[in-house]
Amino acid sequence: MVAHKCAQHNDELGRIAIASRSISKCQAIIDSVKAKGSLKQPAELRAYALDAMDVEATKALIRETESQIVINVGSAFLNMSVLRACMDTGAAYLDTAIHEEPGKICETPPWYGNYEWKHLAECEEKGVTAILGAGFDPGVVNAYAALAHQEHFDKIESIDILDVNAGSHGKYFATNFDPEINFREFTGQVYSWQNSRWTTNKMFEVKRTDDLPVVGQQNLYLTGHDEVHSLSKHLDVPNIRFWMSFGDHYINVFTVLNNLGLLSEQPVKTAEGLVVVPLKVVKAVLPDPASLAPGYTGKTCIGDLVRGTKDGQSREMFIYNVADHEEAYAETDSQGISFTAGVPPVAAALLVARGEWDAKRMVNVEELPPKPFLALLDEMGLPTRIKDENGDRPWNE
Repeated sequence: MVAHKCAQHNDELGRIAIASRSISKCQAIIDSVKAKGSLKQPAELRAYALDAMDVEATKALIRETESQIVINVGSAFLNMSVLRACMDTGAAYLDTAIHEEPGKICETPPWYGNYEWKHLAECEEKGVTAILGAGFDPGVVNAYAALAHQEHFDKIESIDILDVNAGSHGKYFATNFDPEINFREFTGQVYSWQNSRWTTNKMFEVKRTDDLPVVGQQNLYLTGHDEVHSLSKHLDVPNIRFWMSFGDHYINVFTVLNNLGLLSEQPVKTAEGLVVVPLKVVKAVLPDPASLAPGYTGKTCIGDLVRGTKDGQSREMFIYNVADHEEAYAETDSQGISFTAGVPPVAAALLVARGEWDAKRMVNVEELPPKPFLALLDEMGLPTRIKDENGDRPWNE
């Protein structure tokens, strides 16, 4: 998804190098980009084999390819290694999620403070641009919060981020992105920011039902998520929560797997003496998320429900996007979840290239001007809308 969008804007982004442990995966992406005619201008697309946990190898590749911007859409386990390589070479760094350590789940909040934010001073001293969480959530929803804060409210009482996938992939059970990362989100404590302090719940303990644009009535559950940890620091808002939709079937299967210990990240030894990580075994037997794209139907709806006051009057506003799985596949061979996650970091990279978001320090998305980002996303296939007392309309009308 990211490669397709970079190719569509290679008049500004220039040469594109794609690196992964498996060079065949990189070549398959290049073949897809060429088959879809995504290259805006004839330019070099090259594949490289790379263990991104190897900082020196990553630094060497950045220098070899003369890369000025690195978009990290690998596993969240790679963040600190890739960030270190960028800090040492001066390349701008973008990612889409908080760093995770394989042996740890749901660390003490704020999560960014455990890893990325420890390098705030170094990035500023070196003048290195590092934009954290530049996907959709985190990412676009952070920009929605900044827009609400700057343009539409004098005081915000609560921000509820609502993430709904109302699509159907037709499989018995699958996750829309890396199963290992997906399950790890839901097996620890649920941290939310309530009454200006961290509050804990269990997964699937707190439920709400909302009637949302296009996708209709949906059940959502309070879930711990990345953006809560930066928004609670950067915006003076006492209540910030993240909610995700789940069907009963997903909850039932997840609960069985979790209760059996099959979602554990800790190694176990089989009767035959084999040492395995149960979570990695489950990941190995589930469908590859990329394989879900053909035949995926339905839509997503992700946005910020913001409540507060403006000019002394109470108001409520939903700032959101709706994406279509079938349209995403037709354009980029990807399903809608990949589309919503992959377009924003490319938009961010374009803004870095143009100088508008070249911050020369480490930032989260809500610390940057939201309007250029949202305007670019409109052009790139992720239009933003606002629903409030004045109706449902494009965000910039």
